[in-house]
Amino acid sequence: MKLAVCPGSFDPIHNGHVEVIARAAKIFADGVIVAVSNNPAKTYRFGIEERLEMVREVFSLLDGVSVEAMGDGLLAEYARGRGSATILKGLRSSRDFDYESPMAAMNRNLTGVETIFLAGDPRYTQLSSSLIKEVDSLGGDVSDFVPRSVARRLAGG
Repeated sequence: MKLAVCPGSFDPIHNGHVEVIARAAKIFADGVIVAVSNNPAKTYRFGIEERLEMVREVFSLLDGVSVEAMGDGLLAEYARGRGSATILKGLRSSRDFDYESPMAAMNRNLTGVETIFLAGDPRYTQLSSSLIKEVDSLGGDVSDFVPRSVARRLAGG
């Protein structure tokens, strides 16, 4: 396996994302592109530039990981345009598989790009960016679940 694209909004990136991407960087010989997306239907806590900055900070010392804005259009077309035949998705549970599987089939049928699923570490299966934001907004301490740079931003620093 050569190069994978790992897409997501990463609002914010959390330790579950980091764990999957770091493991994938050891598997894919040419690395992993973390493709930060912007879905107009979503409301974001952090803008695209700040999310890109956070993700770049997190992976700045890890070989084999690059970070880009995905832009508009189909994920499979983006992956193919970057020279990748693989989309990487981390799974927390069978519910994630049920959600991601139809999209994987569609991407394969549209472009031939395959989706590889990597099971996340059980320590992080409860994490989602939405949950992190909700707990943080209610005054909860999420510092054990996000990288330090993200915790600082969530705290307003």
